[in-house]
Amino acid sequence: MIAKLRLDALTDGVFAVAMTLLVIDLRLPDSFNPQDAAELLHRLGELWHQFIAYAVSFYVLSMRWIALVRLSPRGESVSDEYTKWALVNLLLVTLVPFTTITVGRYIALAPAIWLYAGNTILMALVAMRMIALVERGRKSGDRLEHRLGLLTLIAASVTVIAVSFFAPKWAMPAFLLNVLDAPLRRLLRGRKSAGGCKAD
Repeated sequence: MIAKLRLDALTDGVFAVAMTLLVIDLRLPDSFNPQDAAELLHRLGELWHQFIAYAVSFYVLSMRWIALVRLSPRGESVSDEYTKWALVNLLLVTLVPFTTITVGRYIALAPAIWLYAGNTILMALVAMRMIALVERGRKSGDRLEHRLGLLTLIAASVTVIAVSFFAPKWAMPAFLLNVLDAPLRRLLRGRKSAGGCKAD
């Protein structure tokens, strides 16, 4: 068994560093010397695809961190198996800045999109395995709700890959499908409440 406090500290640290590194590539070249405000605004406008990659990555990492906090195992220690999957998850988290930089620089090239979306799919699958380990031995009626955000992330990633085949430059905005997570959760809770009321 591993002390949960130590794993939580490592997780928080990795997420903090990864989220900070995301912004490194969002910059103007050192050699750029604008002659006027219009030139500066034009060059800033050219960074839009890098900003989209940064914003999407920050959002995805934020949602993953929140989910990990909510579904963290109870008690003061975690199993070796859970720890191993948590470390695989952190490995994928540390790849997010690299995939973000790649897609930000080469947004018009489909393989850059596949690299980014593939990493997010792997993160979601590993997180599902971690949830299964946490739920093992527990009675839980919220299994679908626990996985809903991850299923939404996978669906958005698959959509991004599909769009990249015919319009790579416009594929990344498809990650906005992740905002459906909250409404879908509310809908699921509403149906459960309605079902509970009918049972009474």
